[in-house]
Amino acid sequence: MEQLIKNTSDRMEKSIGSLSIAFNKIRTGRANPSLLDDVKIDYYGNLTPLNQAANISVEEGRSLVISPWDKTLIPEVEKAILNANLGLNPSTSGDLIRVTMPVLTEETRQNYIKQARSEAENTRVSIRNVRRDGNNQLKDFLKEKEISQDEERQGEEQIQKLTDLFVEKVDTALEAKEKDLLDF
Repeated sequence: MEQLIKNTSDRMEKSIGSLSIAFNKIRTGRANPSLLDDVKIDYYGNLTPLNQAANISVEEGRSLVISPWDKTLIPEVEKAILNANLGLNPSTSGDLIRVTMPVLTEETRQNYIKQARSEAENTRVSIRNVRRDGNNQLKDFLKEKEISQDEERQGEEQIQKLTDLFVEKVDTALEAKEKDLLDF
């Protein structure tokens, strides 16, 4: 029973982790190195995440500076950023690549908020699916007479408390992301 509750909690925690990764991909007006986490470059025949082949830092809050460890990769890095469809335009100066974050229009902000709400709802659905799976396992334990009806009810209550806690975390994260998107 305790193992079931722990597994349920772990699976819900993974859903929250996925949400934060999804939120990192939704860009705000500020530069954040995690925007480039999904960008992969061809590094000597291997597709390698950009952050493993270059140093990425924030400059003046609105631009990213990318310094590839191998300077011959600069054209490859530029091409990868353009092909990632992030709406970013890299520019090279010497052996550095600068990516300036475009200013977000009101319409763009609203679209990003819709995207964030959609991601949050997907996470809530995922958490509810984990709850359903946990409750089904409790019912199976009851059928096999491994637990009593009282223990099943207690388990369902614990799983519901977990569900409420994680849905609240989703709502808090969404609120923070919306506030971040609306701040000018």
